[in-house]
Amino acid sequence: MMVTMKYPFLLFVCVLGFVSSITSTNNGLEGTDDGSETWGYVEVRPRAHMFWWLYWSPNRVDDPSKPWPTILWLQGGPGGSGVGFGNFGEIGPLDVNLKPRNSTWLQKADILFVDSPVGTGFSYVEDDNLFVTTDIEAATDLTTLLKTIYNISPSRQKSVALGDSWISPEDFVLSWGPLLKDVSRMDDVGLNKSNSLALNIQQQLADGQYEAATGTWSKLEDVISASSNDVDFYNFMLDDGNDPFVMKTKAWGRLGKQRHAKADDAVDLDSVMNGPIRQKLKIIPANVT
Repeated sequence: MMVTMKYPFLLFVCVLGFVSSITSTNNGLEGTDDGSETWGYVEVRPRAHMFWWLYWSPNRVDDPSKPWPTILWLQGGPGGSGVGFGNFGEIGPLDVNLKPRNSTWLQKADILFVDSPVGTGFSYVEDDNLFVTTDIEAATDLTTLLKTIYNISPSRQKSVALGDSWISPEDFVLSWGPLLKDVSRMDDVGLNKSNSLALNIQQQLADGQYEAATGTWSKLEDVISASSNDVDFYNFMLDDGNDPFVMKTKAWGRLGKQRHAKADDAVDLDSVMNGPIRQKLKIIPANVT
């Protein structure tokens, strides 16, 4: 039961075609000696720099009739780092302890992690006035980055799909209660409360009341936690606090609750990213943390 936050409820993961070459507009391009990883910055607007990190699957098969997929991974929030949290906390080849992850999605596809919007993770702006303020601005920056990355092989830009997406929030919230009831994590009382709030969210979205829907969504999560003995929002088989992956994180704004940040003292992802990972990448500005 993975949950990511985005106002007004928009997070997507796209599966794109094979990437044959990578470029960067500011020459901030690096990679591993064996060519299995490439990373860099794209200046998506003057003085606005977006960071990306591409992993090439060791299982890649070059078959023109079946282009090998590349997964574009974006984190929620906004403000969650796909390069950090999504990579080391969820699906990348290494976990937060920098140990190999057997369940990495790299077994089935290449993975492109992006810190989006600018100001997230290692992406940065040279002037605070350059931060995005709307979804349109964030999408435009991301499109600029993707055009830069994929412009060498336009014929390969196809096979788009969605996964782990937060584009239909009413479907997600309407499923939470019944799922937890089916796996005996919630009783009928909790189910009725959950369904009532979920239907309220559905109506608020239909009426265009996105801020109100966000507030109701937060209330629903409180009900879910209280009615399910604090189910782990990242894995409904676990209780919150028992997930083996835990990390520290900075405040994520007014919606930055710990259930989404997975904050704890066991693993400090900030230290990992600003320690060995920063040293490996080599191109992260000193004032970007």
